[in-house]
Amino acid sequence: MIRVQKIQFNNCTPSIKEIIHKFDLNKIPFNKIDVINWPEYPYKPDVKFRIAHSEDEIYLQYQVKEKYIRAFYSKDEGSAPYKDSCVEFFLIPSTDDSIYYNLELNCIGVGTFAGGSERKNRTRFGNEILKQIRRESSLGNLGFETKKGNFSWQITIAIPKRLFSLSNIGDLSGKCASANFYKCGDDLPERHYVSWNKIDTDKPNFHSPSHFGTLCFD
Repeated sequence: MIRVQKIQFNNCTPSIKEIIHKFDLNKIPFNKIDVINWPEYPYKPDVKFRIAHSEDEIYLQYQVKEKYIRAFYSKDEGSAPYKDSCVEFFLIPSTDDSIYYNLELNCIGVGTFAGGSERKNRTRFGNEILKQIRRESSLGNLGFETKKGNFSWQITIAIPKRLFSLSNIGDLSGKCASANFYKCGDDLPERHYVSWNKIDTDKPNFHSPSHFGTLCFD
């Protein structure tokens, strides 16, 4: 279980710089993404994340150290970020239904956002929604092919709560929700599927809400 601290800003859409400052000022702790669920994919990059929220938004920050980085996709439309160096956030925000949302971003912040109650027949939100998710990567925003080395990168994200529009979530304060956090890279030289909460399936499948962990919002 993770306690999601509530933080306050002077406006409802703080800058990424302001978000990072609040993360540090409030000493928001990091959580490890370090579960190897499928032994045939043993590579485990060093990945951690932290999460907070305000009245209007959810804030995430991932920090990653890995041997390879890739950002083939340089725009949201038509992207498949899971093929790149990718971090993911899956959330069931409401206890009234089984709708879960998946935000998948590559290491330059390009990605997809979708919602639905099962892996198939999901609503994939378009550019009008995605452009409202503010994100900034330490690697910039220009795409590149696979690079080998010892890389460290960070991405900070702000997700307006209103974008979870398939659910009636109301105020999350004082409530608990189900979620999981991931790191993957299907087209990297060392393919991997690492999670925060353990997934007990035969094959890699992040779309496993029964294996989500718990977030409790202040």
